Amino acid sequence: MHNLPWLITAFLIASTALTPLYGKFADIHGRRAAMLIGLAIYMTGSLICAASPTMLMLICGRVVQGCGAGGLVVTANMILGDIAAPKERGRYYTYFSIAFTTAGGSGPALGGWISDHLHWSVIFLWNFPLCAIAMVLALTVLRRLPRYERPHRLDFAGAVLVMAASSTFMLALNLGGVRYAWLSPPMLALLGCALVLGAGFVARLLTAREPLIPIAILADPAARLAIAAHSFGWGAIVALNVFLPMYLQSMLGWSATSSGLSLMILMVTLNASAGLSSQLLGRVRRYKMLPLLCLCIGVGAVIALAASAGTMTTGKFEVILFLIGIGFGPTAPLTQVALQNTVPVHDLGAALGTMNFARTLIGTILIAVFGAIVLATAPVGAPADTLTRHFLGGASAETFTTVFVAAAVTLAVAFLALILLEEKPLEEARSGSRQDPIPKL
Repeated sequence: MHNLPWLITAFLIASTALTPLYGKFADIHGRRAAMLIGLAIYMTGSLICAASPTMLMLICGRVVQGCGAGGLVVTANMILGDIAAPKERGRYYTYFSIAFTTAGGSGPALGGWISDHLHWSVIFLWNFPLCAIAMVLALTVLRRLPRYERPHRLDFAGAVLVMAASSTFMLALNLGGVRYAWLSPPMLALLGCALVLGAGFVARLLTAREPLIPIAILADPAARLAIAAHSFGWGAIVALNVFLPMYLQSMLGWSATSSGLSLMILMVTLNASAGLSSQLLGRVRRYKMLPLLCLCIGVGAVIALAASAGTMTTGKFEVILFLIGIGFGPTAPLTQVALQNTVPVHDLGAALGTMNFARTLIGTILIAVFGAIVLATAPVGAPADTLTRHFLGGASAETFTTVFVAAAVTLAVAFLALILLEEKPLEEARSGSRQDPIPKL
């Protein structure tokens, strides 16, 4: 059970590495093909997870799931870019936000209830009817999508390098100070290997004819800042979704179901603020003002969470979650629309793949770092059952204070990127196809 954090990080590493590949594949062969492949691989991974007799096999199944999930979010956002002009995308993004944050907020509660009352394998079997519905929609409705094919080279070498570098780094964070001292030979070897692989990935980006992450997109200041604000903001929210239930079980003594349900307020407020702000994006000239004000509130709320970690009450916790949701909600649609507004349509898949790559990579690293913080006070070389109890409910208030401060700093980075982001006028037609009618899906 010491490998419990890998159930999350293995999924995120796999999806991170393959997201840019899916974006380019969709630019070459169409959005529907990429969506169907992602769904098929995701269903295969779910079956492996549900049938897993050991933790190792379960982690392998999560890797397969991640390989499929890497294509789902990016393809969905590409479809939005195909059918709507930048000025209209904020309105459509409301539906994306509702689906994404509802899943993120309901997941802990539903997963906790299934674990308490049914069987953990049902969590993975539940994916099959949902994926089947998605496949039917992809085979029928998505046939009417416009096509903007452009030849791309798929950088498999870059994907392998970033996956290897990320896995090695996560393994070092997972073992450092817990199984081995940080300056022990095994830890130095792991960190050195991660550094070498990371340098190899950077070299690949700089020398490949068409690298995994397009340098031309990152060279655009607006695209670069939109990706940074989006990635650091979502990274903090995803990490909080993972560690807040642990905090509630540890400090307030809540059950898995209750701690999951408590996050519903975050889901509802994030949905509401994202949806309402999306309606304003195409209607106001200074469309950054509301997201900046709200994100400032969000940073303050996470700081309040850190300051109250040892004296938290139920009422105070729900108010803080409300403010965090209100605070980050408007940033999500703004950054997506800002990126789509600055890149040509034939590079839309690569750009969105890069944004999702950065978001997932930062979220993965944050989860690993926060997990290392939680386990830092566990005795070095402790048995697996002791580590599991410490990870799930034995950490102190001071430990969670450190985690929440780190989350506040991450949100502050997103706030800084949003300040620097240029407010370009939103286009009223789809780039590269201004005379084409928008297809009715």
